[in-house]
Amino acid sequence: MGALPETQDLAAQRIWALLAEVPDPEIPVLSITDLGIVRHVRADASGALVVGLTPTYSGCPATEAIRAAVRDALDAHGFGAVRIEEVLSPAWSSAWLSARGRGRLREFGIAPPEAAVTSPRQLRPAPLPACPRCGSRDSERLSEFGSTPCKAHYRCNACREPFDYFKCI
Repeated sequence: MGALPETQDLAAQRIWALLAEVPDPEIPVLSITDLGIVRHVRADASGALVVGLTPTYSGCPATEAIRAAVRDALDAHGFGAVRIEEVLSPAWSSAWLSARGRGRLREFGIAPPEAAVTSPRQLRPAPLPACPRCGSRDSERLSEFGSTPCKAHYRCNACREPFDYFKCI
């Protein structure tokens, strides 16, 4: 698409900074940029700015809330003309979580995914995640689903604390 004109480039930078402050509604310690769901801020063929969002998985109940939060943030900061589009390909991957996001998950008590998955076969058997509180890998899965469908629920056998594990997708 080429380089954006300077004013569009500055606007895109301001939008990226703004989106870095929009929290994920299910895990508010993460911004939507930490989560890796903001795919792009760019000009379309007509020169209009477009924000591309990729849902973490099809049917994610937070998708509409995120879209609304992005629209509200854009409107509140004078970017009402910016279009939001859904980007479904490539599908979101937990590998898109930022390093900062992984750290924030751990600090919040959620074990982040540890490795990128290139094949569904790598998901079985599921690796035992490290406890975000004590770091032990001596854990057991209590449920395939945790507080949200994208997390599984575990218990650490070392410190006995329960925790969610953000699944590799």
